[in-house]
Amino acid sequence: QVQLVESGGGLVQAGGSLRLSCAVSSTFSMRSMGWYRQAAGKQRELVAALASSGSTHYNDSVKGRFTISRDNAENTVYLQMNSLTPEDTAVYYCNFRNLVREYWGQGTQVTVSS
Repeated sequence: QVQLVESGGGLVQAGGSLRLSCAVSSTFSMRSMGWYRQAAGKQRELVAALASSGSTHYNDSVKGRFTISRDNAENTVYLQMNSLTPEDTAVYYCNFRNLVREYWGQGTQVTVSS
């Protein structure tokens, strides 16, 4: 069983930055790691993903502002979020996929005030 522990959410003013962290208990047979978000009344959407090959994929709405990265030694994936806008307000979920299944973190709230 893989466990994901997220941290780093909070309240920030528009234009500010936050960094989310997700510690993964095991990255064995990893296919991808990523971040999703779900705003109130909306469907969950992909924000950024990092494949085992190292390639990255970003939602168009965050390109140039968000960066996903990984610390292999710490089994941790990060999401650096810059130039935040109120539209980025959502619960952010860490996602991990291996060869068998996918796992989700508990979610962390990000609120951007105008």
